[in-house]
Amino acid sequence: MDKIGVIDVGGGLRSIYGAGVFDWCLDHGVKFDYCIGVSAGSANVGSYVSGQRGRNYRFYHEYAMRPEFVSLRNRRKTGEGCNVTYMYGTLANEGGEDPWDYDTAERSDAECVAVAMDARTGRPVYFTKDAFQRNHFFPFMASSNIPILNKPFMVGSMPCYDGGCVDPLPIRKAFRDGCTKVVVILTLPRDTLLDPRKDLFWSRVLARRWPKAAAQLKHRSQRYNSQVRLAEFCEAEGRALIVAPKSVYGLSTLTQDADKLDRLYHDGYRDAAAIEAFLA
Repeated sequence: MDKIGVIDVGGGLRSIYGAGVFDWCLDHGVKFDYCIGVSAGSANVGSYVSGQRGRNYRFYHEYAMRPEFVSLRNRRKTGEGCNVTYMYGTLANEGGEDPWDYDTAERSDAECVAVAMDARTGRPVYFTKDAFQRNHFFPFMASSNIPILNKPFMVGSMPCYDGGCVDPLPIRKAFRDGCTKVVVILTLPRDTLLDPRKDLFWSRVLARRWPKAAAQLKHRSQRYNSQVRLAEFCEAEGRALIVAPKSVYGLSTLTQDADKLDRLYHDGYRDAAAIEAFLA
């Protein structure tokens, strides 16, 4: 029996594109057996597994505009310039403004994986659904925790950073875990190559405290570029489908532009229609 997977690579607020893809899937009854997300993509996957249509759109289009989410004040006060505790704790817990339906996600047959990085070793950490606890959704926080902008997010005694540093497009992981077909959601045009030079300065800064994590960050761009090429190879074989925006309208990782984000969401919703033929 085929095991159908979906990968969401995240990409900060550009991940609203993936939110559109997943809302189309929920509207059209598309079911994935294996869902793996990186950084903000892990939260997209979570809301898909819990069946909460429109929830991710609110996070990117409304809550992310608040100073509680991104500000220098947050960095000075809590060590989180990009406040993952606010997004995936304060808002998402029971009694919060937009709680994650933990019970529905737990009952779902779909596997749910969030990718993070152990800052001590630089190795990937793959949190499965069993790692989530009621009102303590630390896999989302760990997976989305941006180096330099944030201090490491502690999971027990393990300091964690963004999974995109070490496994930005976990297509090998999806196939190792038994997927026969995989939908890959990108948040940059598919022909976009990341410039490795952009990671060099920040990797040097990170190396002062976390040298093994810094070594992974240094090679993040090359790794992403090669993984996209692998996804394209798998697509040519009929084992993968890449769903990617044609334009991101100049949006960077944390650009707070509600109009452009709304456009990107609707692009994702429209582009997701290609999934139907791929899975037929």
